[in-house]
Amino acid sequence: MRMEAGEATPLTGAGGRAAGGWGKWVRLNVGGTVFLTTRQTLCREQKSFLSRLCQGEELQSDRDETGAYLIDRDPTYFGPILNFLRHGKLVLDKDMAEEGVLEEAEFYNIGPLIRIIKDRMEEKDYTVTQVPPKHVYRVLQCQEEELTQMVSTMSDGWRFEQLVNIGSSYNYGSEDQAEFLCVVSKELYSSPHGLSSESSRKTKLLQARGTRI
Repeated sequence: MRMEAGEATPLTGAGGRAAGGWGKWVRLNVGGTVFLTTRQTLCREQKSFLSRLCQGEELQSDRDETGAYLIDRDPTYFGPILNFLRHGKLVLDKDMAEEGVLEEAEFYNIGPLIRIIKDRMEEKDYTVTQVPPKHVYRVLQCQEEELTQMVSTMSDGWRFEQLVNIGSSYNYGSEDQAEFLCVVSKELYSSPHGLSSESSRKTKLLQARGTRI
């Protein structure tokens, strides 16, 4: 529950303390905006600032004229923090910056929420920075007797695109040796280290089977 600072809270005294002990409800004045919630909600994360506050630990927190705990933080991002403690889910408006909620989650020391926000931000960063695959082509020259061996090396995503017979270039013994141009291709994805070592090894192997044009 959220209300304007200065509104009265029925049935409770300062900071939500009822006569004779700690009450169920707690008032928090976050940056001038008052939030009303239960002690059970605030204590859901035992190591958090809010749990320690509502359990009466000395955290040097002042109170306003209505008895609400004063917290000098941005109320804009406190709503998602409080709702996460209520139902365990992170729900943000489309215009709310995750970085702002993360900053508050770290201040209040709410570990599970910190991990959720960081995972979501990393996932978005990966989606934005992912680059479409590039088509790499190789043109190799080989002799007829090398075609079978060439085919056996076509793995790891490499495939034939075109085979061009360029005729007989010389005689080997009593037989003419036909030569071919082999066009092969592969999709390569960008990475922080450029082409993978496996791709480099495969390229060298292909070039060893024929002469690159």
